[in-house]
Amino acid sequence: MKKIILFALLFSATLSFSQNWTTSLEAAKTEAASSNKNILLVFSGSDWCAPCIKLDRTIFQTEVFKAEAAQKWVLVKADFPKKKGNLLSVELTDSNKKLAEKYNKEGNFPLVVLLDTTGKVIGITGYKNVSPTEYVQLLNAMIK
Repeated sequence: MKKIILFALLFSATLSFSQNWTTSLEAAKTEAASSNKNILLVFSGSDWCAPCIKLDRTIFQTEVFKAEAAQKWVLVKADFPKKKGNLLSVELTDSNKKLAEKYNKEGNFPLVVLLDTTGKVIGITGYKNVSPTEYVQLLNAMIK
């Protein structure tokens, strides 16, 4: 019985700290407009790009980033996995390619693009070997 209660508590704690990444820029624009937030668009190679994986683990999965993101950004991830077991649907792959054609023409990974509610680029960065607090400050500094 104790194990069941412990599992339930851990599971609910995990849910409360999860992030809401979307894959649709159009949905993100709608949410951003209604919540008065900017959009953080991340281009990632989740199963092959070492800096992408490190950025996710050292920044995006931290409580510092999650708290800031909940208040200021609508999160969009455009993933480009290569391993067979991780491939995305044809529709999502096509959608991500269209995003890359517009916002990541050079094919940089990871690429973090801060957009306003209409999809206009505010600023661009990538992986930085800094603390989560410093990374959040970097993103906030893009807003003039």
